[in-house]
Amino acid sequence: MIVDCHTHINSTGEEIEASEHLSASETVDVCIVLANAGAGESNAEINRNLSAYINKHSEKTVGFALVDPRRDKINVKNVASNKEKLGLSGAVIYCSEMGFHPVHSRAMRFYESAEEVGLPVFFHNGDPLGADAVLDYAQPYLLDEVARTFKTLKIVVGNMGFPFVEQTLSVLAKHDNVYADLTISPNRVWQVYNAVVSAYERGVMEKLLFGSGYPDGRAGECIETLLGFNKLLPEASLPPVPRGSIRNIIERNSLESLGIER
Repeated sequence: MIVDCHTHINSTGEEIEASEHLSASETVDVCIVLANAGAGESNAEINRNLSAYINKHSEKTVGFALVDPRRDKINVKNVASNKEKLGLSGAVIYCSEMGFHPVHSRAMRFYESAEEVGLPVFFHNGDPLGADAVLDYAQPYLLDEVARTFKTLKIVVGNMGFPFVEQTLSVLAKHDNVYADLTISPNRVWQVYNAVVSAYERGVMEKLLFGSGYPDGRAGECIETLLGFNKLLPEASLPPVPRGSIRNIIERNSLESLGIER
């Protein structure tokens, strides 16, 4: 089972983009589609559009609803409706872009509801960030309080928490319920190499989930990049990572890790 845990589409799910998204995902068995932060549309509208797309392509896709805990209704009933009525299997929040602390009081109430419903939460706080994003709120160590408080809530640190990778690794090593999205950029092989080697040395490779970041990357190219970067090292005297450990990232059933049933 190969799962791409990080893709996006326009919230309207236009056919031309739907076709491109599905084409880019041919290499994987399933892809998680994260709702984009709103740009003129309400969160409810964005989630309804995403739901329509997911339900139309349910054999290939899993959807994560956009949530802004400061403005959305965050009780158990409303959080559960994303799963039961819209068919969305997780939630994505943009603390940095939206300008709220990950442990804002209303955010903590949302995590409590998400834990009760069994909804994993993807923190989309890393690179790339807009000029108005609050970089302080992107620091993965801030999720330590969330993970300590809600020990069965499945948490994903998006983009390895770049540029705070070491913080991400510490949180992964500390908490059984925290994972990280290793979104691969074929244009940043050195960055990918350092992240993977650091994870290997910290003993948290089983916590890394493969992601392409579509439309910024395509799954096939990202898999080739991840499998191939050891080939760049023979004459550099740099530590390799066992190929089997790398393949395990690609072939990990991320849905199972996050408790998602299809």
